[in-house]
Amino acid sequence: MQVPIAAAFDPPPGARPARRSAGLPAVTGALKRFIAVLSLPRRAISLTTVGALLCAGVAATGGAAHATAGAAPPADEWSPRAAYTSTDRGDGRYSVPLLRADVPDIGVERVPAAENDEGRDIYYMISTTMHLSPGAPIMKSYDLVNWEIVNYVFDRASIGDSFSLRNGQNSYGQGQWASSLRYHEGMFYVAFNTNNLGGAYIYRTDDIENGTWQRTALGRGLHDPSLFFDHDGTPYIFHGNGNISAVRLNADLTAIVQDYPNVFGANNYAGQPFIGGLFEGAQFYYIDGYYYVVVITWPSGQGRQVVMLRSPELLGRYTSPGGVNTYEARGVLNSNGFAQGSLVPISRSGGGTDWYGMFFRDTFPIGRIPALIPATWRDGWPTFGTDGVVPVEGLFDKPIRLSPAQERYERQKGIVVSDDFANDAPHKAYMDEEWTIPAAPDIDESLIGVELLENSGFEAGALSPWAAQFGATLALDSTDPAGGSAALKVSDRTLNGSGPNQVLNGKMQHGVTYTVSAKIKYTSGPSSVRFNLAADWGSGVQVMTFANVPVGEWTTVTGRYTVPATANLNNFKFAVETPWANPQPPSSSVEYLIDDVSIVGQPLTSEHPTEGEIKPNGSRLDMAWEWNHAPDNRYWSLTDREGWLRLTTGKVVTGEYVYTKLSNRAELAWFEEARNTLSQRTFGPRQSAETKMDISAMKDGDVAGLAAYNRGFSYVAVKRAGGVNTLGVVNRGQPFAVDLDQATLENFLPGTTVSLGDATEVHLKADLDFASPVGQLWTTFYYSLDGLTWTQLGNRVGPQTLDGSLSHFMGHRVGLFNYATQQKGGHVDFDHYLLSDTLTAQGQPLDTGELDAAIAYARTLHESDHPADAWAAMRAALADATAARAGEFGTQNQIDAPERALSYQLARLGVLRSASELPVTVTVQARCVTGTAYVAVQARNDHDAPVEITLQTAYGERSVANVAPGANAYQQFTTRAAGVEAGSATVRVTGTVDGRDVTTVRTAEYPAIDCGPRQVR
Repeated sequence: MQVPIAAAFDPPPGARPARRSAGLPAVTGALKRFIAVLSLPRRAISLTTVGALLCAGVAATGGAAHATAGAAPPADEWSPRAAYTSTDRGDGRYSVPLLRADVPDIGVERVPAAENDEGRDIYYMISTTMHLSPGAPIMKSYDLVNWEIVNYVFDRASIGDSFSLRNGQNSYGQGQWASSLRYHEGMFYVAFNTNNLGGAYIYRTDDIENGTWQRTALGRGLHDPSLFFDHDGTPYIFHGNGNISAVRLNADLTAIVQDYPNVFGANNYAGQPFIGGLFEGAQFYYIDGYYYVVVITWPSGQGRQVVMLRSPELLGRYTSPGGVNTYEARGVLNSNGFAQGSLVPISRSGGGTDWYGMFFRDTFPIGRIPALIPATWRDGWPTFGTDGVVPVEGLFDKPIRLSPAQERYERQKGIVVSDDFANDAPHKAYMDEEWTIPAAPDIDESLIGVELLENSGFEAGALSPWAAQFGATLALDSTDPAGGSAALKVSDRTLNGSGPNQVLNGKMQHGVTYTVSAKIKYTSGPSSVRFNLAADWGSGVQVMTFANVPVGEWTTVTGRYTVPATANLNNFKFAVETPWANPQPPSSSVEYLIDDVSIVGQPLTSEHPTEGEIKPNGSRLDMAWEWNHAPDNRYWSLTDREGWLRLTTGKVVTGEYVYTKLSNRAELAWFEEARNTLSQRTFGPRQSAETKMDISAMKDGDVAGLAAYNRGFSYVAVKRAGGVNTLGVVNRGQPFAVDLDQATLENFLPGTTVSLGDATEVHLKADLDFASPVGQLWTTFYYSLDGLTWTQLGNRVGPQTLDGSLSHFMGHRVGLFNYATQQKGGHVDFDHYLLSDTLTAQGQPLDTGELDAAIAYARTLHESDHPADAWAAMRAALADATAARAGEFGTQNQIDAPERALSYQLARLGVLRSASELPVTVTVQARCVTGTAYVAVQARNDHDAPVEITLQTAYGERSVANVAPGANAYQQFTTRAAGVEAGSATVRVTGTVDGRDVTTVRTAEYPAIDCGPRQVR
């Protein structure tokens, strides 16, 4: 069947692919000629002309292999491979881990077929995203193997400083953790804890894919919460590590009404070889009369593993006679580190249920990757895998099989995506999230620039208003002051908190940055001791600044600290402490002198959230993207320049940010401080990411580029200095210093720099290799000025590995960034983001085979067979693919991105077509009757309503009306000849599907037959 050329290649005005857009290389001479042909009157365009353009040879220069296409492959050779993050083999099997990407702290929930509009079981999965925005992604699957992101629970977890990289605050390693997803009586609930954003929250919606989420703060922290509805609908949250506790919520899940501490704990199972560290991430289920709990554990000397507990009583000791623990425990999976996650039910015919585990495995630097593992039950306990063994890259049969068309479509879904920044992503409710902007702080200027501590030099002849805490003894000492006549001696210390304090109620102010300092000396003890200058307002000790003090020397401890909006200014205490540890470290008993203590507020220069920062700016990014902390919407856009992402610098980096999660208050690099860094997950074992930047509007001091990052990071960037743009590579590896010279840290590596002269555009490419060796990331960077000729920048850089401090407890990500070191207001435009799993270093020739196959298959389709919106999306993807194919390619990324976008749309069309087709079984035979050849055609109506069937051959046509379900239409057509060549018959079936008139066409072939006289011997 031939499709009209206008239908095949001309997208409707303004049409873009509805999903999975892909950027394209720069317009070349060949592409311009192709566009010129398409602009001719339609009657002037022949399929031969288009085919010649599609099959024209193209060459990649600059050391890359040549990609020359011959004739387009037959349409039936289109068999697209799975998405980058899918491990679906296409033969009914999948490998584990499952998504090749970072999806930690998994929660999976099933919505049964009877309770959704699709009439089949649907699965949703949620994950931890910590400091990323939007956060708490909702992923969807029909087969539990292939997943796509369909929503987020929130756009911002907070508009406060720490989630917005504002005023020296950050949420690295903190933010949102360990979400629990539950479906109950038509409502979806998500519970998660925030380590630094006010404790636990519950979100709810009645439409998990498109609805607005309502948020409720529970007012306290609940570690690794698991939301559970008991038989009578009573809601509980189980939480904790080491000991698992519970809280009961009120009926509408808006408040905690009762606590049940220590329902069971690791110490209840002392001596069991499968019980050890962690003992957290508990998720609760009710199965066949028992409450089951899945827990991650980490026994000493072993790997991470899964322990399960069960009890006939949900609250165990609280409801059992005698108050004894009713939960018994068993180790159920100890293989290759597969651990924390969910149980997943799968409906079977006859009302049965199979159970699988969705557990993640630490696979850094990619991240914590999930794995779907079957369970075998015996005596009421499951064993996961094959007799408890789950090999890495092990194969399992898919638990849910779909139609061939649906299987193909699901395999195209993934959680990373190429993007052409066309602003065509679907609109979601989280994008319209509303926040109330707090009033700017009312600053008392009389408390700015003055010393807030009284008797700060201990010259008053008395201790007041200093006081001792945690048993310390304070005394004035005149034998060795740092200055003046006296210092304060601190002795009789037994705890890290033993020391002096002073109450500052009514003196400190929200949003004000203070210079905090003290001089400290000790003469006996360890060779050096860390001293913390700390604040305490009843929410735990907050380290304002610190330093390591060497023995025997007066040392100044100094730094800056901004008081957060959450501080209780009416209960504010300043103290000097040493770091806590268990058991108490030697520093806890060190005697010391302190002098010239100071807290002085600086003139207000702090940022304050504004309406423009939070208000939607009309730009919609694909849901694979997340920002590094909440973005400032004034300084990014997909609308300022059509088809480009613009990142504008909104402030200048300071070098004064620190990891608030880490006790040593280690400083952030400039790159980590930069706001509006846009990122996607990485995927393994190899990944290539390519972008194109317009750098013409950069300002002196700006740094912009493409990064592979975690706490350790590598990036290729353009730096502008003195009006000159220079390209180079930066690499930051371990060990991580506490005190940084940010400018030196982010200097370009020798041998990687290139002066860009008057070039205004540059193409960048990052090749990430997680497999050489496994457990390390090595990145190689390339650049090009035309997208065709590419040059490697130095050697590969690395290795990047897991940060043991867990300050960035997530997998490496790829990011696009732009930050200012001198002045704000410069901007950089990114034209596209192109993915591939082929690296330049692999030395493979550029391969257009899959792109050619997708284009050829698209040309066989007919518009009337498909829904209009899906057809328009496919046509737009086809237009992009054919335009790219008519040009030249410099990288495999430029080939793979349009092919992936087109294959997604083609597979989607296949599902929509099969869903709207009438089922019919067609058989055709060629037979001989008394020396004459006949073609016999039969069509059985497999629909649940009568249809009209038309049987057609080259020898005649017959229509049969009102063919009942299960009945046949039959006709034997005479050829009036003694033989017939091979041919085909066409069957057209017309009926009604879901109230719509539908026509389905089927073609079946028959062989040649000779009915002439035969010689008999």
